[in-house]
Amino acid sequence: MISLPPSERDLHAYVDHQLPDTDRCVLETWLASHPEVAARVQAWQQDAQLLRASLSGALQQPHNPALDPALIRQRIKKQSRRHLATAALLLIAVSLGGVGGWHAREATQPPLLPMTDAMQAYRLFAQDGIMPADYNAQDPGTMQAWLDRYFNQAHRLPDLSQAGFKPVSGRLLTTDQGAAAMVLYQDAQGRRISFYIRPPGPNNGFLPRGSRSADGLQADYWSGGGYNYAMVSPVDQAAALQTPF
Repeated sequence: MISLPPSERDLHAYVDHQLPDTDRCVLETWLASHPEVAARVQAWQQDAQLLRASLSGALQQPHNPALDPALIRQRIKKQSRRHLATAALLLIAVSLGGVGGWHAREATQPPLLPMTDAMQAYRLFAQDGIMPADYNAQDPGTMQAWLDRYFNQAHRLPDLSQAGFKPVSGRLLTTDQGAAAMVLYQDAQGRRISFYIRPPGPNNGFLPRGSRSADGLQADYWSGGGYNYAMVSPVDQAAALQTPF
């Protein structure tokens, strides 16, 4: 039997349809007389609809060299050059007729792309403004403690301090498989990187270590400790910083 007022864990269990029928009825009655909390729960339910994505892959070693602070600094400097190289490769693909065949394949069998929900979360809550936060960090230790309340045995938050980034806020999200979260990192220049964590599920298996880019964002992803993870940032940081947030 849940206690009232409900905890954050009870609310997320309600959103994820994990409460017994008796507890669900009690909580719905309580929410009916607490419209502010009910609005927040409804927003989580809407997030779940936006952030559902099918993932695929297999469990591999969680070590991710792409999270090394030195490599992050190098990536920021080289992203403009890589963006031009990607455009050149696309032009070559068009000239060879490969793009037409690829789009024909997509029309009949859309690919399952990893961590689509992580990239969508970045667009919704970090790309166009300050992320509506469920928690504002006082320091990296308090952010880790907040995350540990919802994700047992998960990997530690990456330490990006040498690259100038620190965790500043966090937001809880929902997926078909349970609670997810996004932690926003920011540096002194206002550049942003997000850390995303979610549970796997029947159509969201453990991921091999890898990365992909789409619509101006890059996601470096991996699995471990029973969860899937991604670090998401703009592909072209230099261009993004020319546009006010």
